[in-house]
Amino acid sequence: MKLAQALQERADLNRRIEQLNTRLINNATVQEGEKTAEDPAQLMAELDGCIARLETLIGQINLTNSKTVVDGLTLTEWIARRDALKVRIEAWRSLVNAASQLARRAARTEIKILSAVDVPQLQKQLDDACAEMRRVDDRIQETNWMTEL
Repeated sequence: MKLAQALQERADLNRRIEQLNTRLINNATVQEGEKTAEDPAQLMAELDGCIARLETLIGQINLTNSKTVVDGLTLTEWIARRDALKVRIEAWRSLVNAASQLARRAARTEIKILSAVDVPQLQKQLDDACAEMRRVDDRIQETNWMTEL
C-alpha cells in the first residue's frame, strides 16, 4: 500500500468514527418499552474495530514519515515545514487584510488612519510564502504516492 492510500484510509476512518459516535449518541437512550433504531453494542463493536485499525495505520504512517528522506529532510520535517508555512500565511493574510482597511475621511479635520506596515511588501512576502507552501505540499504529495507504507 502506498503512503497516500494509507492517508486516504486514515481520513475515511476518522469520518467513519465520527459517524459511528453520532449514531451511538443517537441510540444511547430509548423510551421505556421501545427499541433503539440501532443496536448500541453492535455500533460499539464497529467503533472499536475502526479505532484499532486507525491506531495501527497512524503508527505505520508516522514510522514511514520519519524514515522517508527527501532532499535531506524526513517527510515528518517536510510536513512540519508545511504546517509552519500555513500558520505564517494565515497570520500574514490577517495582517494584510487589517492593514488594508483604511478609513475614508469625509473632511480634512477627521483623524487620518494609516497603515503601520508596508502592505505591498507584506503582500509580496505572503505571495512568496504561498508559492513555497505549494512547492512543499507538491513534494509531500509526490512522495506520498511513491512511498510504500
